[in-house]
Amino acid sequence: MNTERKGRIGLLLAAACLAAALTGCAGKAAEPVSRSGFLLNTFVTVTLYDTEDESILDGCMELCRNYEGLLSRTEETSEIYRINHREPGTAEMEVSEDTAEVIEEGLRYSRLSGGAFDITIEPLSSLWDFTAQNPKVPEEEQIRENLSRVGYEKISVSGNKVLFSDDETAIDLGAIAKGYIADRMKEYLEERGVRSAIINLGGNVLCIGKNTDGNPFRIGIQRPYGDYSETIGLVEAEDLSVVSSGVYERHFEQDGVNYHHILNPKTGYPYDNGLTAVTILSGRSVDGDGLSTACFSLGLEKGMELLDSIDGVWGVFITDDGELHCSRGMEEKLITEE
Repeated sequence: MNTERKGRIGLLLAAACLAAALTGCAGKAAEPVSRSGFLLNTFVTVTLYDTEDESILDGCMELCRNYEGLLSRTEETSEIYRINHREPGTAEMEVSEDTAEVIEEGLRYSRLSGGAFDITIEPLSSLWDFTAQNPKVPEEEQIRENLSRVGYEKISVSGNKVLFSDDETAIDLGAIAKGYIADRMKEYLEERGVRSAIINLGGNVLCIGKNTDGNPFRIGIQRPYGDYSETIGLVEAEDLSVVSSGVYERHFEQDGVNYHHILNPKTGYPYDNGLTAVTILSGRSVDGDGLSTACFSLGLEKGMELLDSIDGVWGVFITDDGELHCSRGMEEKLITEE
């Protein structure tokens, strides 16, 4: 049975880490070192707690930059851009092992959610420009015309080849790429001996090990629409990823209606299912990324059912009435302000 806790709260979107977790360095052999940059259309920050070797940070940020160049749907040199602008009649395209792997991860969650999450959403997502100075709802006719182009069943992966059954199918990995990249960044850091670090890719936080004081990292939970510093609770994370998806991450208001970036592939419009946000704890960040969007898309009941069917993942669902719903085992991991 799912447990519930009440309270008008919001969940982590900027993945702000509490000061106690990030600055409690007294007695440490090394002062933490950090590097930030605007990548993946968000602010990326990597902080190392057990080494002062800043060359490791340089390499980690460069790795992130390289993956952005590989998986972006807007950079003309990326493999995803090349897929989405392939010649008509192209039945298959060979891509790098990384691109094939992240597409397969996206297809996995498309299948698990029954298409509520769909990586072929690009024909619709490209109509919604949430970064525009004055964003607006696309014309209904535009949305209707592009609905038939969406369908994850139209693509598959075989080895390093992506196979297509429809010329108009296009891919948007925005809902899963950050998690995949965070996992690769973690591998890079661990290969260089890092055992205590936090990778923060906007709404995706991945903790390597624990704090050097021996305690788990504490990741802040943010109030919806509040300032990033306005936290109402936290989770303790050791070798865990914390990923959030919500209606207030990228959104705009038009005619009194809030339009957010999590689109329903069946309608072309943002989901309106009573949820405000979903936060997922998992070992792999790619799972947290895929599940946070998939569970949000499925809604509270079906999303909770999916989450409870998978071992080693936990989540919190926030409904628009301010109620907090925990998946099995999550309530013990969540520290709220009573």
